[in-house]
Amino acid sequence: MEQTKENKMGIMPVNKLLITMSLPMMISMLVQALYNVVDSIFVSRINENALTAVSLAFPIQTLMIAVAGGTCVGINAVLSKALGEKDQERADNTAVSGIVLMAVSYVLFLLIGLFATRAFYLSQTDDPQILEFGVQYLSIVCSCSFGLFAQFVFERLLQSTGRTFYIMITQGTGAIINIILDPIFIFGLFGMPKMGVAGAAVATVTGQTIAGTIALIVNFKKNEDIHIRFRGLRLEKELVGQIYKIGVPSMIMQAIGSVMTYGMNLILISFTPTATAVFGVYFKLQSFIFMPVFGLNNGLVPILAYNYGAGRRDRFIQAMKCAILYAACIMAVGVVVFQTIPAVLLGFFEASDEMLRIGVPALRIICLSFLPAAFGIVCGTAFQALGNAVYSMLVSIARQLVVLLPAAFLLSLSGEVTYVWWAFPIAEVMSLTMTVVFLIKINKKVIRHIGEQAAEEEASPAG
Repeated sequence: MEQTKENKMGIMPVNKLLITMSLPMMISMLVQALYNVVDSIFVSRINENALTAVSLAFPIQTLMIAVAGGTCVGINAVLSKALGEKDQERADNTAVSGIVLMAVSYVLFLLIGLFATRAFYLSQTDDPQILEFGVQYLSIVCSCSFGLFAQFVFERLLQSTGRTFYIMITQGTGAIINIILDPIFIFGLFGMPKMGVAGAAVATVTGQTIAGTIALIVNFKKNEDIHIRFRGLRLEKELVGQIYKIGVPSMIMQAIGSVMTYGMNLILISFTPTATAVFGVYFKLQSFIFMPVFGLNNGLVPILAYNYGAGRRDRFIQAMKCAILYAACIMAVGVVVFQTIPAVLLGFFEASDEMLRIGVPALRIICLSFLPAAFGIVCGTAFQALGNAVYSMLVSIARQLVVLLPAAFLLSLSGEVTYVWWAFPIAEVMSLTMTVVFLIKINKKVIRHIGEQAAEEEASPAG
């Protein structure tokens, strides 16, 4: 049978495998980062209120990605482990169940888009122009998020089976379409109506929908390791539970980012809307640094999960070491860029003198958290691949809710917005400490014992 052939994740040299699996993901996520930034660059050409409106939408967009991404982490880990164990039926059931779960998730955000966007903006601002821009943008992004959920699940099915090259194609295509359509829809080029901020939202969901459609087609045409069949489908309680056991901590971990950005927006807008715009611009800019690291991690997850399932501790540890090294190098580049040319970076967003005054020290201070974050991100991925995603969740809760937000609030009492940015490196030092403690614990309990059962069975076949 074809399934008995050894997957490349079990035999290819680890460094080459990690690069092969991750590089397409890193490139595609860099393109994703580019179109997120381009989105805001075009919106900033309308005015600063438009940029602020899009920045205030970030918590809901983060929540959407948290639900999609967290569910897919569970799908990815369960499916890759099943492939490592040569359990074809479980792998197929995981894929189909994951698609159904993502469809249910879309319905949730459709309801938010239809009924909750105005209330969400009113909780943050009473500026009528920011409110109107924001409702236009967010209602479209949420109501038409079916493309985002389809893109997530079908790309992660490709990722789970090692076909990351196709993800570079789907994400790249969606991103390029969004970049092309942004100025056309926002400014009304080539005879199109001038849609303003709503045009940015339409361009975004169009790119996502096309990318999701391509990913779906590629799964049916090229993904031979799984078989997607909906006939006779029934969701297995145990399987769904396993997906969410791994996925929910990751979901909560990312959703905490939504709470953090919402809280930070409230703190910063008490100084001036410009501070909120700076925070939004920072998130767009830092995506150029973090997205490649997340791409590296997306390539790492199936490698770790597969070799965990296959009992290959040596390959598991080597993959982790390589990933930490590469992540640290990427983050170091980010620190250098943010320290040396912050004014140039802000200038892409039509930065006013006030935005430069607030933004230059902000970028220089926050980037100090990049290097410790590299280690934490990779270790968090290992926790998830081992089915202990709750460790990642606890670290994220402590960093963003227990330390970062309270520290930012206390520093804001000084009356100087520059002090608020120091909450980020403070929180990251605490996060690093917790990550090291959890890594030592999981190494003793799980990592050092990977493969022991297989070795015992091989030594005692009769048992």
